[in-house]
Amino acid sequence: MATAEHDYYEVLGVERSASDAEIKKAFRRLARELHPDVNGSPDAEHRFREVAEAYEVLSDAGRRETYDRYGHAGLRSGGFRPTDFDVGNLSDIFTAFFGDSFFGAPAHARPARGGDVSIAVEVALVDAFTGTTVRVPLRVARLCGRCNGARAEPGTTAVPCETCGGVGHVQHVSQSVFGQFVRSATCPRCDGLGETVPTPCRECDGAGRLLAEHEVDVDVPAGIHDGQRIRLRGEGHAGPLGGPAGDAFVLVRVRPQAGLERDGDHLVALAPVTFTQAALGSSVVVPSPEGDVAVDVPAGSQPGEVIVLRGRGMPSLQSGRRGDLRVHVDVRVPRRLTPEQREQLERVDAALDDDAYRDDEGFFDRLKSAFR
Repeated sequence: MATAEHDYYEVLGVERSASDAEIKKAFRRLARELHPDVNGSPDAEHRFREVAEAYEVLSDAGRRETYDRYGHAGLRSGGFRPTDFDVGNLSDIFTAFFGDSFFGAPAHARPARGGDVSIAVEVALVDAFTGTTVRVPLRVARLCGRCNGARAEPGTTAVPCETCGGVGHVQHVSQSVFGQFVRSATCPRCDGLGETVPTPCRECDGAGRLLAEHEVDVDVPAGIHDGQRIRLRGEGHAGPLGGPAGDAFVLVRVRPQAGLERDGDHLVALAPVTFTQAALGSSVVVPSPEGDVAVDVPAGSQPGEVIVLRGRGMPSLQSGRRGDLRVHVDVRVPRRLTPEQREQLERVDAALDDDAYRDDEGFFDRLKSAFR
């Protein structure tokens, strides 16, 4: 398995803005250079697997987005595991990634891994806080129950394709002044399968698979972030010719909670207080995933001050440790006063001296407190 700490873009030698074509080209080049059959270095196989893992992530739009946003930790939390393959069979590896052989010619059909499926679910912030289980519907291809994926009506069998002789591809030879050119292409009659079915299964009409709907339970871990994906192994489409099933990827959208903003594992709330409450001190109630929380606003609190409640935020997806609940003091100043109210305030203002406004902390002390 590739070293998890290596940057995938550096492994492939491409820029972070590289296109899909550039990523594919880089993988082909490195795979040819590093394959143990070609490269005799002791670490050739290890480096080859690093390159294959990097391509498996960066060639998939969803995985690449997760990696760009959250790095290796985001991939692991989404259930990603590198594909395990026989490093000694380079043709099989290129067929798995590209659908063709090492040298570009169509590979003879064999049981292949089924396609992946994606679906999105929405959970409330409180569910992301505690963790939950959601049931999601999936519509995927499953092996036909009548022919068990063989494509032929029970009691009959497939036969080798007469056009390609059972190899799955045909060759076209053309003559030029430079000599003969041989071009290989997928057999048009059997679509590369190497066999035809004289008597197709009447249940699946010779496809070997049927679309079916079912529901699966998805465990959403506590602390999951909006936009992360959960991988369900083997819940994707069944592979053709009896190949293994692909995976299902569940995109989790976390619905915000009113009055709260999420900042990583921290939560941010606003505490609106009147200017008299800020001056005299008060107690306010702010929301949290655990319910309303009473917060003491000290006397003399200034606009924008932050009251930090340690360990009252979201749990970390990796460690389980909780972030903080950060309460921002929002001082409300009256916009309209009656003559009597204005007179009273003027009397209070006249009675206050400079000492009443003296700050116990200097500017830089307040700055340090804000960062803390």
